[in-house]
Amino acid sequence: MRMSLAQRVLLTWLFTLLFLIMLVLKLDEKAPWNWFLIFIPIWIFDTILLVMLIVKMAGRCKSGFDPRNGSQNMKKKVWYLIAMLLKLAFCLALCAKLQGFTTMKLAYVFIPFWVLLIGGLVELGYNILCVQRD
Repeated sequence: MRMSLAQRVLLTWLFTLLFLIMLVLKLDEKAPWNWFLIFIPIWIFDTILLVMLIVKMAGRCKSGFDPRNGSQNMKKKVWYLIAMLLKLAFCLALCAKLQGFTTMKLAYVFIPFWVLLIGGLVELGYNILCVQRD
């Protein structure tokens, strides 16, 4: 199952719009919803991305696949998986903090986000500086 670029963009905009509408309603105190409920569009979108990523990674496990082909591609997919899990950890910790389920400091809540940003900067620097241009 492949999605076209237009479908991916439309799906991204739809889930972002739903999240922002729910967030504005919560912040304006028009809706007394739980913070975990506000983040449902984000988690649905992330679940779709994770399933697509895992299916692509599992396709490499089929018989007859040469592991030397596309090892860089697999490293990128592993980084994407780690990034998605870090984002999920950040969202869960943030919701728990906002809902009052935990008393951890806000600096600890943001640790997965900071690790994600540092990893993104490292990947960007690697892609700019170290990858040979054809």
